[in-house]
Amino acid sequence: MTANTTTTAGCRFADYFVISGLDIETGLEPDELSALCQFLQASKGRDGAGRVSSSTDEGENYEQSPLRRTFKSKVLAHYPENVEWNPFDQDAVGMLCMPKGLSFKTQSDNRDPQFHSFIITREDGSRTYGFALTFYEEVASKQICSAMQTLYHMHNAEQYDILHTSTTICINSSESNSDNCSDLPTGMTKLQRFNSYDISKDTLYVSKCICLIAPMPFMQACKKVLEQLHQAVTSLQPPPLPLESYVYNILYEVPLPPAGRSLKFLGVYGPIVCQRPSTNELPLFDFPINEMFELLGLENVLQLFTCALLEIQILLYSQHYQRLMTVAESITAILFPCQWQHVYVPILPASLLHFLDAPVPYLMGLHSNGQDDRSKLELPQEANLCFVDIDNHFIELPEDLPQFPNKLEFIQEISEILMAFGIPPEGNLHCSESASKLKNFKGSDMVCDKKNGNVAGSALNTYELLKENETMARLQALVRRTGVSLEKLDVREEAGSNKDLKVHCDEEELKIHQLNIQIREIFANRFTQMFADYEVFVIQPNQDKESWFSNREQMQNFDKASFLSDQPEPYLPFLSRFLETQMFASFIDNKIMCHDDDDKDQILRVFDARVDKIRTLNVRTPTLRTSMYQKCTTIDAAEKAIELRLAKIDHTAVHPHLLDMKIGQGKYESGFFPKLQSDVLSSSPASNKWVKRSAPAQWRRKDRQKQHTEHLHLDNDQREYVDCLTPELEIVLYFNLDRHNQTTRTSIKSVSEFYLKYIQEARNLGTGMRQPKLSNLSPSVIAHTNWKFVEGLLKECRNKTKRMLVEKMGREAVELGHGEVTITGVEENTLIASLCDLLERIWSHGLQVKQGKSALWSHLLHYQETKEKKEAILGSTSSTGIIQDLERRKLDSLVMPPLKISLTQDMRHIQNIGEIKTDVGKARAWVRLSMEKKLLSRHLKQLLSDHELTKKLYKRYAFLRCDDEKEQFLYHLLSFNAVDYFCFTNVFTTIMIPYHVLVIPSKKLGGSMFTANPWICISGELGETGILQIPKSILEMTFECQNLGKLTTVLIGHDNSGLYAKWLVDCVVVRNEITGHAYKFPCGRWLGKGVDDGSLERILVGELASSIQETDERHCRTPPMQQSPSMIRRFVNITPTSRQKLNTGQIQESVGEAINGIVKHFHKPEKERGSLMLLLCGENGLVSALEQVFHHGFKSPRLFKSIFIWDFMEKAYVYFESLERTELTQEENWQTRAKNFCKFVAAINGAPRNIGKDGKFQLLVCLGARDHLLHHWIALLADCPIIAQMYEDIALIKDHTLVNSLIRVLQTLQEFNITLETSLVKGIDI
Repeated sequence: MTANTTTTAGCRFADYFVISGLDIETGLEPDELSALCQFLQASKGRDGAGRVSSSTDEGENYEQSPLRRTFKSKVLAHYPENVEWNPFDQDAVGMLCMPKGLSFKTQSDNRDPQFHSFIITREDGSRTYGFALTFYEEVASKQICSAMQTLYHMHNAEQYDILHTSTTICINSSESNSDNCSDLPTGMTKLQRFNSYDISKDTLYVSKCICLIAPMPFMQACKKVLEQLHQAVTSLQPPPLPLESYVYNILYEVPLPPAGRSLKFLGVYGPIVCQRPSTNELPLFDFPINEMFELLGLENVLQLFTCALLEIQILLYSQHYQRLMTVAESITAILFPCQWQHVYVPILPASLLHFLDAPVPYLMGLHSNGQDDRSKLELPQEANLCFVDIDNHFIELPEDLPQFPNKLEFIQEISEILMAFGIPPEGNLHCSESASKLKNFKGSDMVCDKKNGNVAGSALNTYELLKENETMARLQALVRRTGVSLEKLDVREEAGSNKDLKVHCDEEELKIHQLNIQIREIFANRFTQMFADYEVFVIQPNQDKESWFSNREQMQNFDKASFLSDQPEPYLPFLSRFLETQMFASFIDNKIMCHDDDDKDQILRVFDARVDKIRTLNVRTPTLRTSMYQKCTTIDAAEKAIELRLAKIDHTAVHPHLLDMKIGQGKYESGFFPKLQSDVLSSSPASNKWVKRSAPAQWRRKDRQKQHTEHLHLDNDQREYVDCLTPELEIVLYFNLDRHNQTTRTSIKSVSEFYLKYIQEARNLGTGMRQPKLSNLSPSVIAHTNWKFVEGLLKECRNKTKRMLVEKMGREAVELGHGEVTITGVEENTLIASLCDLLERIWSHGLQVKQGKSALWSHLLHYQETKEKKEAILGSTSSTGIIQDLERRKLDSLVMPPLKISLTQDMRHIQNIGEIKTDVGKARAWVRLSMEKKLLSRHLKQLLSDHELTKKLYKRYAFLRCDDEKEQFLYHLLSFNAVDYFCFTNVFTTIMIPYHVLVIPSKKLGGSMFTANPWICISGELGETGILQIPKSILEMTFECQNLGKLTTVLIGHDNSGLYAKWLVDCVVVRNEITGHAYKFPCGRWLGKGVDDGSLERILVGELASSIQETDERHCRTPPMQQSPSMIRRFVNITPTSRQKLNTGQIQESVGEAINGIVKHFHKPEKERGSLMLLLCGENGLVSALEQVFHHGFKSPRLFKSIFIWDFMEKAYVYFESLERTELTQEENWQTRAKNFCKFVAAINGAPRNIGKDGKFQLLVCLGARDHLLHHWIALLADCPIIAQMYEDIALIKDHTLVNSLIRVLQTLQEFNITLETSLVKGIDI
């Protein structure tokens, strides 16, 4: 089909053609912004710890020869003057066309043309793409050449003076040596080398740029257009038509290809073809994704991909602008179906380097001069930064980066595709100019280096690669198990390709299209497989969308806990963090807003269609999850669709033709790209038939005009904000730190009134923050921008603390309508890690000098150094940095002195942990410890109270120097004190921790005459101590052992030696000397023969001791912690009648609650379960509940004699043993149950332990629960004739209906594998 008409507005292939370069009229203008930035960077290095010597500074000055200096470039012309749907921004286009300004060279320098692309972002979040070709033209102006000559004379004179002074000093100094003077010849050589421009001998060249501004990223086609235009002015033969004809054609007569169609148009020397995916395919992507894999290697790409998904700050670094753009566009393209929601600046101009200080997630590209080493590059914040040195095949990752699910299988699948196209998975270093630096390296030398794990030389043989690379070797083993040989993958036969198709593009371009779609399909398939059932967990709002929209900050939109509980465990570290990102939240918001198929945007529609297809093929339960890796099956169909479009061209644009130009117009001098005739390029022709056959394009035009009209109706402040938006920098997103304020980036094509309102509100959210023109970056404006960063950080802190508290508050949060009762450990760890990242970004904002990768830890070290100096001067350790808090963790009747609250002491605890090696790790450990101690806000307030230190470390606009915001920030952190965190104890499980133990005897019968030797064994969720002897004179000691976790039980006893071996213990207190957590283990029972139940040892169940304020309010909502069941017995003689009597209904209820607690315990993920001992032996545990069962209706004992439940058990044991000896016939099941019961009772009685009768009953219940025998024993005992002797008629154990009900409840424990603590079953060999 041939389009014999011109295109209409809104569907043009290109909006503008731009020429940038040297303005002869204004001459050479230094680029003050770039020069100022370079000066500040150099000053920062010198002002930092004084590491830069004067000789280094002088050396740097040599590099600033006139040919290397930065001069301003200008937009010389652009055609047309303006279009209504995309107003021309001269400052932005000029800066991004030539980001480093004008460049001068001589005939001896390399002057090959360089192509790069860039992005401009409009106020509604939509993008415009720029494609620029930079080349060199001879400087024809004698004034410019003379000015350059003069600059060289001045520069050489300055350098000669410096060298002459250095020579004089070196000769006259008596202490000089040969080393000191050895640099002089080098300096002279540099001077001679840079003294290379002679106006009489050399030809001076200056850079010039031609550029296309287009609405869609047809990179390959735009590159060909520009290259052919440049070829037209440099070739000896002039082109067939004037240049204006070709520019006019691309601006006005070449349309955008409709979705699912291909288009061919003519350039200067040949046809150019482009194709556009249909609405049910992956979105358009025309950058060569193979370059990213060749530059970085597969494993590095996957790590970078993981960082992008987790919204970690990403900084790309290269001396090639197009590499920055290619990697940035490629990594965002494979995020499908998600979209990058934060600052996106693939090419950061030199004058905007201060934006690296932005304390928000970003993806930026920084230009390298190719000379500076990574170690010389000082970045404002590195704690949560992914630094990608593209040219050197090198990537630095943040700590604790989780592994992408099914990483090995994922790498294997992508490797097959790459190797089929001749791309080694480890990358091709020959595509980098720095390849020579690494040509002698071997893969085996670098295999242990996580940052360079993929380094290799030139293209390697697959087999050699697998031998030398650990990851690939694992892949080989994995593939062999499936019966596939990697050696046979060098040539991949495309089963789905039609070899007879003749495509209208060259082979290289076709391969780029094929590889792009294959790689992207594999990445899209991973998301489709992992989130195949995501719709099940989307929480649709109960109210209308209007109400949901206004209250969405308080609403949950995705059931994260349920979703994670369905996932394979290896997925959890990654998924738990990914679900907290703004890109995922925006994706779910998009799903809720566009619930109907008609409202869905293309990305969501494509993804949902793939999900539906997978469900249909797999036919499985919606919530069923599997870790089985499923390879992509859509590659062939997607590839064939592209090949068909390229084989059969759907549209052919009007060919370039002669324009109505005056005689003499259109001529130009060979080798110089001229200014074109603006009169013929200013507007499109009046007649336009294309409108009739491009309704979708016309609709798009009206939609954009409508948006533009909305823009014109804004008030003055709003219009100033929108008009001054920085292209590409999307500064509005700096402010949009929560997920609800940033859907302006979500390209939803709905035209509903609701969505337009959503867009308008999101746009209006930024009206208070005006981003000025790029030409007006004064210090005051930069400070104002940073003020908006401060507001954004405070808002993020408020949202994060609120989220963490809501998740942690449990039942109270549910009552307020916030969702699930509990938060899993994985989610909690993720939220705390994100809080640590936020603190690092706050402490990195406005830093004067960067020292170390963690700004927070660096500040703490400065504070510690200052305090230690003051303490040394005062000669006393009791400085203001240590505060004794008498109220903290004060126990009811405890004389254990409270821990001193000390910021520096907590730092020393962290510094003493050998397992933590890095500054970032130490900072995070310190934050976790402070949160667990409920001291984070207090410590940080104390840290910031040293105003002199803060002024020394931070600039005036820094967050930490904004008093009001800082106070609000500390107030938000103070809210963490309302909940208990164990984020330090549960993470650092292998460290050594000191514990302090105090045994408190009864005040009345304390046993000052106690003569035996006491001992103790402490158990926690992570382990136990073993037997520890307690000094009987003081009953207090401190010991060190590996982290026990949360303490659960204490086994206490004595050896029954001496004349008075009777001991009435009130309680035992154990305190973690690092976290300050004190656990109280109530007892209230005797230990001794002939008293109480005759026990010499008891198991005590503990509770975390609360502060006074918490104790006073404990009756409000939170149920009490588990306590030892025996604490009610505080009498010398205990009888069953002294226990509170419960009726049968209450007893049944207590048994049911105890069983319920155990069932819930086992339904939690294994890593999230607490101590089972609390549920078995605690105050409301199973043992206590069964004690109530057997105490009910127990006959009163004779005077002065105590009878225990164990007495009944022993009589029953004697009865069953006698039946067995008389060999009375009983049914087989009954005999088996009786034998088991007798065996357990005999084992407990015969154990070499001195446990009393209550302890024996406790042990019998726990062993019965472990071996699933309790319900059998209850039935056995209920039929035992001993019941009649020891129980009244009203006893529960005599009521067969109640007993049968009890048996059914106990049977629910059958399915659980109960494991008992070693301290409980020690000495029992069954």
